[in-house]
Amino acid sequence: MHIETIAVHAGGEVDAATGALAPPIHLSTTFEHGPACELPHGFLYIREGNPTQARLETALAQLEGGAAALAFSSGMGAGVVLLQSLEPGSHVIFPNDIYVDFRTVARDFFPKWRIEHTVVDMTQVPAVRDAVRPNTKLIWVETPSNPLMQVVDIAAVAQLARQASARTVVDNTFATPVLQRPLELGADVSLYSSTKYFGGHSDVQGGALVFRTKDSYLEAVEHTRKMLGAVASPFNSWLILRGLRSLVCRVEKHSANAMAVARALADSPALAAVHYPGLQSHSGHAVAKMQMRSFGGMLSIQVKGGRERALAVASRVKLFVNATSLGGVESLLEHRASSEGPSSTTPPDLLRLSVGLEHPDDLIADLMRAIG
Repeated sequence: MHIETIAVHAGGEVDAATGALAPPIHLSTTFEHGPACELPHGFLYIREGNPTQARLETALAQLEGGAAALAFSSGMGAGVVLLQSLEPGSHVIFPNDIYVDFRTVARDFFPKWRIEHTVVDMTQVPAVRDAVRPNTKLIWVETPSNPLMQVVDIAAVAQLARQASARTVVDNTFATPVLQRPLELGADVSLYSSTKYFGGHSDVQGGALVFRTKDSYLEAVEHTRKMLGAVASPFNSWLILRGLRSLVCRVEKHSANAMAVARALADSPALAAVHYPGLQSHSGHAVAKMQMRSFGGMLSIQVKGGRERALAVASRVKLFVNATSLGGVESLLEHRASSEGPSSTTPPDLLRLSVGLEHPDDLIADLMRAIG
């Protein structure tokens, strides 16, 4: 079945009680059970599971082609629970252009959890191979990366992980399962900030993990989520489930608009670089073309003249809004080094763009005016 059809119907069975096509929201925090805690309805307490979250998880697994999915209160919650479920003494390999808050987690919390990590340029597969240790348990891929839009060969890294008896997780937030299918490329887990394209309207927070197989690691992650409370609320689950229905057509439009913007900016004499994997000039274009259906709605630009010049461009946009996050219907622009703070490794002349659903000509005109 095609993904367009799956997105519309996954987790969307007609409500048995009323015949309603829109899924119900079950806000109850507790559920009737038997005298000895028998579960005639399948649920006990909201932190352990609730019907709306379960419906979303069914939809996510079907959309990704996975064996199971877990919903979380945020993308960070999903990723951190995945890491906390590793045994002490485990070693993790991170890409050098990883989402900044996961870099902070490694710095501030890994020593407390007795987890080791190595940071490598994951666009170079031999660098990943050289970083593998006997205690390597997880290789963390982010592609395209945030904010440099680096591209990693998922299949090649997943093969290395299997040879090392390690797992591969792919942060697939930028691409979504519409454009990139990590589990089909050999990864074990796909990670998402559902806040972004899944929700799609800048009005809900959530996270998700989709697993290729049901195994002991899935059980460990689910146990950690339950005990530490990083579960999705029923209402947020419902909003994300609603967002999935239009995900395919939105992502396709985001991608088409971003391609148009990237091509228009590629030859600007005011820019030092345009980072978008859909451009043939991008160092990861060949790999992206091989493993992606299209190239997504995210790009970044580097402005000649450094930080002050980049901030000047950001101050002159009219349609693009200076705001963090991404994947909503509106176009956003952000000076990432400022957003990430003192520990940022992002070039100070870089602006990250989340290209929305406006007409691309209007977006291009706005940027051209701002760039000058």
